[in-house]
Amino acid sequence: MRVGLTGGIGSGKSTVSTMLARKGAGIVDADEIARRIVEPGSPVLARLAEEFGEDIVLADGSLNRQLLADRAFADERSTRHLNEITHPAIREIAEAEISAAEAAYPIAVYEMPLLVETGQVSLVDIVVVVDAPEEVQVQRAVDRGLNEADVRRRMEQQASRADRSSAADHMIDNGTTLESTQAQVDALWSEWTS
Repeated sequence: MRVGLTGGIGSGKSTVSTMLARKGAGIVDADEIARRIVEPGSPVLARLAEEFGEDIVLADGSLNRQLLADRAFADERSTRHLNEITHPAIREIAEAEISAAEAAYPIAVYEMPLLVETGQVSLVDIVVVVDAPEEVQVQRAVDRGLNEADVRRRMEQQASRADRSSAADHMIDNGTTLESTQAQVDALWSEWTS
């Protein structure tokens, strides 16, 4: 079974993903794939530099992530261009890795922040949305070192809570305690494996 795990920035997708991995799920992480596709010398990094400026590439050939984020999330057009460059490459790798995880684990989980926005719901059998109140999301992202204004801009570019909810087969409320979140994950795992 293929599970798509999604939610807005700071909702706690990684927390839920870790809980599912401990249960025995195979995890495919779109953010980790996104880091791999922009390694020094990669075609995706070259296209990003063409679109967002050569100075997003540091002297050692690596990506200046903050500078790219500042430019790519500045407005809707820029975000769309970022997604047009990165998402086909992410999807191609994800499809292969989901198939491999599905063969090796009882459940394959595709952790993808923009699952709904990028139309990748078709890659999975079940969509699980991790949700938390907006202010909790912002605080969590700021606690990870992101700028609050940048976090709010990114949230505006993501699907609305209503759009994610309408795509969800299951919702996990991750706005309270870890114990509550774990109980919800346990219940879903029991349902999926019974």
